[in-house]
Amino acid sequence: MSADLQHVSVLLEEALAALAVQPGGTYVDATFGRGGHSRAILARLGEAGRVLALDRDPQAIEAGQALADRRLRLLHAPFSALAEVAASCGVRQVQGVLLDLGVSSPQLDDAQRGMSFRFDAPLDMRMDTSHGTTVAQWLATAETTRIKGVLRDYGEERFADAIAKTIVAARTQRPIETTGQLAALVEKAVRTREPGQHPATRSFQALRIFINQELEELSLVLPQATALLAPGGRLAVIAFHSLEDRIVKRFLRDESRPPQLPARLPIRASELPQPRLKLVGKPIRPSDAEVAANPRARSAILRVAQRA
Repeated sequence: MSADLQHVSVLLEEALAALAVQPGGTYVDATFGRGGHSRAILARLGEAGRVLALDRDPQAIEAGQALADRRLRLLHAPFSALAEVAASCGVRQVQGVLLDLGVSSPQLDDAQRGMSFRFDAPLDMRMDTSHGTTVAQWLATAETTRIKGVLRDYGEERFADAIAKTIVAARTQRPIETTGQLAALVEKAVRTREPGQHPATRSFQALRIFINQELEELSLVLPQATALLAPGGRLAVIAFHSLEDRIVKRFLRDESRPPQLPARLPIRASELPQPRLKLVGKPIRPSDAEVAANPRARSAILRVAQRA
């Protein structure tokens, strides 16, 4: 991988402020990436502080080996393994969990990862390249209705039906193995597109989210992260896509409300089970200056909650 494939951490200062880092605390960076957030947390920790960092991308883990800090524990694992990883490291409670969702710049900018239509490269899209099915392999056998459903549900693509039929027809002539092939097929099937947006944008996004089970992983990690928080601990989540943010918003909303009990149940208000979380402030978006410096930050939104 080229050394110039860098990732600029979005909402860095805002995320650190949201976590309210304590010098002796233990924190989870569940998306290490290239270590921007972990480095910033470590810089605010004392000798007793700790960071447990996860990433499902082997290249991120490899890059992280250069960060030699005894206070950091970096592990190759997906979101859904958070509770298991924490237990294996002897971590029972933490003062903060940070989730920086979506895809990183190195993943987008490395042509061989096959996540961008800007390059003609093998159609892979896996975040964890050590196992699993590539997009090319999945498209080779998936039924038309299944492809249509993925494009519609994960990419909100209104031309999902036409794109799915075009893909299935094309693969009878030759396998769809590269990003260039797929982008050309989508462009052929899409009749109109929003100004300034490539016709394949939504399809590539949908297939990446689907093949990596990103929304499912998010739904699994949120309750695990909440359970891991010590009283007063903070959960900070940066989302970049409306589907991700919808899951986060609903989870935080539900966890910040008292449980729904049957009507007319004879119980005092003081006896009601208390919510596990309370919302902290309003959702935070990048400043105009940050978006100007890093256009990929434009869709980011940070939501924060605290363990009761």
